[in-house]
Amino acid sequence: MKTFLSIALMVGLAVLAKAQTDTHFGIKAGLNISSLDVKEGVDFASKAGLYLGGLAHVHLSPHFAVQPELVYSQQGGKDGSDKWNINYINVPVLLQYMAGNGFRLQTGPQLGIKASAKIKTGDVEVENNDVSTLDLSWALGASYIGASGLGVDARYNIGLSNVDDASSPIVRNRVFQVGLFYQFASALESHRK
Repeated sequence: MKTFLSIALMVGLAVLAKAQTDTHFGIKAGLNISSLDVKEGVDFASKAGLYLGGLAHVHLSPHFAVQPELVYSQQGGKDGSDKWNINYINVPVLLQYMAGNGFRLQTGPQLGIKASAKIKTGDVEVENNDVSTLDLSWALGASYIGASGLGVDARYNIGLSNVDDASSPIVRNRVFQVGLFYQFASALESHRK
């Protein structure tokens, strides 16, 4: 975890240094299809949720960018009649390759901070105190942005850390995301117009 935070800090400083030249801010929202992968056990079935957040797209070169985000994300899974509803504040830091025609490939680490965790059985919902406060995952995805600044994004987040504080089994997040984003023009571009 310390290594991740050190890398995130270094990337953050690089982003701040580069932010003066070519940064685009944006908003994003979409659908999560999440499940929980249980090592040596039965995986949880998938459930739908939403995500909503903001982004900063920082160009490093004509074909590469760093994109840190701050995203509220509804995740979890279904285990028989029990539904685990785990909400996170996720902070992905993505390295993007931009093909030049609007298409982007992206990958990078994501730190999730638990906002809430509940188990719902029928109409009864109780706190789930066994869910870890922090979640580390790796994101892989692709996106397309049009000339208007509106884009579509698809991503798969692979959980790396155990989200269950109970001694066993090991449980990891698996989240497929698809949604829309809007990227505003940078201050530099606005000044030139």
